[in-house]
Amino acid sequence: MEYHLKSGDPSGQRTACLVLGVYTKRRLSQPAVAVDQASKGHLSKILKKGDMDGETGQSLMLYHVPGIQAERVLLLGLGAEKALTLKSYLTAWASAVKLINESSVIEATNALNAISIADVDLAQQLRETIITTEDQLYRFDQCKSQATPPKRPLKKLHLNIGAQKKSQPVTRAIIEGEAIANGIRIAKDLSNLPGNICTPSYLANQAKQVGRQSTKLKVSVLEEKQMQALGMGSLLSVSRGSREPAKLIVMEYNGGKPKSKPVVLVGKGLTFDAGGISLKTSAGMDEMKYDMCGGASVIGAMAACVKMALPINLIVIVPSSENLPDGAANKPGDIVTSMSGQTIEILNTDAEGRLILCDALTYAERFNPAAVVDVATLTGACIIALGAHASGLLSNDEKLADELLDAGRRASDRAWQLPLWDDYQEQLKSNFADMANIGGKGAGTITAACFLSRYAKKYKWAHLDIAGTAWLSGDQKGATGRPVSLLSQFLLKRAGWAK
Repeated sequence: MEYHLKSGDPSGQRTACLVLGVYTKRRLSQPAVAVDQASKGHLSKILKKGDMDGETGQSLMLYHVPGIQAERVLLLGLGAEKALTLKSYLTAWASAVKLINESSVIEATNALNAISIADVDLAQQLRETIITTEDQLYRFDQCKSQATPPKRPLKKLHLNIGAQKKSQPVTRAIIEGEAIANGIRIAKDLSNLPGNICTPSYLANQAKQVGRQSTKLKVSVLEEKQMQALGMGSLLSVSRGSREPAKLIVMEYNGGKPKSKPVVLVGKGLTFDAGGISLKTSAGMDEMKYDMCGGASVIGAMAACVKMALPINLIVIVPSSENLPDGAANKPGDIVTSMSGQTIEILNTDAEGRLILCDALTYAERFNPAAVVDVATLTGACIIALGAHASGLLSNDEKLADELLDAGRRASDRAWQLPLWDDYQEQLKSNFADMANIGGKGAGTITAACFLSRYAKKYKWAHLDIAGTAWLSGDQKGATGRPVSLLSQFLLKRAGWAK
């Protein structure tokens, strides 16, 4: 897709399809008023016939509107003007993109960006418009023998900003939107691939491909022998039941000042999770290829950071493995020693994500990080608590937690903070080791974070549980690419490029 900024009166701009907003009670948005005047009231006459009243997501395609250069005009419902939010705008725009892409229109002009949204600056609006556009155009057909893409898909989008000025932040927003959308696409592609293709080795090779995009990015992969030498007994215990060797992927981007402390993102990379000896039920097990969405999202965030050329130092660490039942696999009751020296009693082999993450968190210490954020499809309990709307957030630093919560709000990729009180640590007590890997039925998301917090005491740390947000089930089954948007907004702010 190509994206171009345009300014001025949309009525005089030549385009295959001009998208205009209509509020409830058939009130025209300002760009639509300009077109209505140029057409001598044609839009008003059409609306008076009652075909649409401006409710969010309603649409009406018009042809041969007199007095303007556009071949088509798509009237799009935006709801009540005073109630217009970024979320409601993006919901409406998503429906428009889908309609346009199915209408053999290869080029269009979005005049909705000339409309102001409360508490949202133009740069943010443009960036989110591009991300939403790419989300609607995304298709995963790599594994189909006969893909059937649209015959004339949308290829070019003009973003009309009316009388607003083309400032540097506005121009840069186009680059940022394309970069973040690309990062989301990478995360989706990796997460949607089946476990027999996207193995730990494949994931490592894809990270290396991202590494070729910039001389400032170095990618290295630690093999099992190297991890053994480092004492990563917890991580390696998970891969013992698989024929696929574990990998520790390390991506180092040096875009900031040489002595500036890096941000570290750690992503869980379980390319398939059968539960190990604590075998999962067969229903829905095919979806457990998504257990590497955390790893995919931090790789996607790194790709976005590189394309935006952010002035920041960023480290991405992805511990990657499979979790399968085998004669050599972890057994309930086994005790393993982590890289930190702490011992873990494995009461449930299906709580394996924290076993690979804890060694990666210890490994992160060597980078002397400014902050560490781990991202993982960690607990089913998070899906029960928050559903698919918000990622769970827990942190040992309130300022870092606030940064991530604000980033989620601005990026329409929200998180919700849960407590990390010492009271919950009691549930991880073990009679035989320093800790158990599960804390019982209650507060599963919190006790999982409590477990990880024991390996993150030497730096500011936050944990994002994306079990409910990274994947959709049912008819829309597939990866969402979350939380690449949240992480990218967080990095933009850290780099000083966003509010």
